[in-house]
Amino acid sequence: MNFVDEARVIVKAGDGGDGAVSFRREKYVPKGGPDGGDGGRGGDVVFLVDPGLNTLQHFRHKKWFRAEPGKAGRGKKMHGRSGKDVVVRVPPGTVVKDGASGLILADLTEPGQRWIAAKGGSGGKGNARFATATNQAPKHATPGKKGQERELVLELKLLADVGLVGLPNAGKSTLLSRISAARPKIADYPFTTLVPNLGVVDLGEERSFVVADIPGLIEGAHRGVGMGMEFLKHIERTKILLLMLDASLGKEEALAALECLEGELSRYQNADLSGKPRLVALNKMDITSGEELEAIKQAVEARGYPCLVISAYTGRGVHELLEALYSVIQQAYRDEEAEKGLAIEEELEASGQADGMA
Repeated sequence: MNFVDEARVIVKAGDGGDGAVSFRREKYVPKGGPDGGDGGRGGDVVFLVDPGLNTLQHFRHKKWFRAEPGKAGRGKKMHGRSGKDVVVRVPPGTVVKDGASGLILADLTEPGQRWIAAKGGSGGKGNARFATATNQAPKHATPGKKGQERELVLELKLLADVGLVGLPNAGKSTLLSRISAARPKIADYPFTTLVPNLGVVDLGEERSFVVADIPGLIEGAHRGVGMGMEFLKHIERTKILLLMLDASLGKEEALAALECLEGELSRYQNADLSGKPRLVALNKMDITSGEELEAIKQAVEARGYPCLVISAYTGRGVHELLEALYSVIQQAYRDEEAEKGLAIEEELEASGQADGMA
């Protein structure tokens, strides 16, 4: 299946059914009162987060989604049946934007989460609703209301704990295939990875985390060069960034690669990337001299980055890297929970002050 991370769709909720104009007519009741029933409500178009999906590929072949309209009311105060909802399944991490304004309408991340993309129209009222003491035989009813219709843009941003970034051929895919069950395409030439890949790392003892490997960045990625904009968005939600360098290229080339990555990440439109914790992995220790490795490691650490030396090919140093990543991830989750708790306390305190002033 191809990886598709953006789609444009049109959703149309069902119109409400019309209210009925009817009067009671029975054998011995020639002039009965009004008995027109209400129209049924139109169905909604509902987005449902399906954890079994990881791409928006299925929207390439279907772009229109229509819910069923409500049925009209009938005599004997019989209400019309409501229209059936249409459920549209989307993968976790789907951001829904208004097609006209670009405003974010929903951020669908939790499995089973539901969001009404288009609300069905309410049914019209039958003439039985309008009977009064002065108008006992109303001859009018109201039509059903139109269901909501709009164009939406869907963007998929992968959900992962670690964003694995590096220049082409740094060994990211090799590392992902070693630490998880993911099997990305691997070869010794740039841009082997053409789509983002996800891998689940299992450290045992119920400890695990998810790594997203995005295609190799190149200079100008923040402007979309090499499809950089499309791929950088997939690391917006990560807790930590793992910058991978090819140590076999030598100190000058490795540091130049680090500067390139730093620059692209800092200039990306989403400022959240700048504040994420970062680790550096020096890859290909199996074909790099110890002296060269130590020189690069010291230079990287002088820039303020924790740095670990590994060989994704042989597996040396990989376990230590994973343990370090897990530790940082857990700290990031603790900091996040602490921030939420502080925000709640401030809100409660502000609410208490407002109550006191009242």
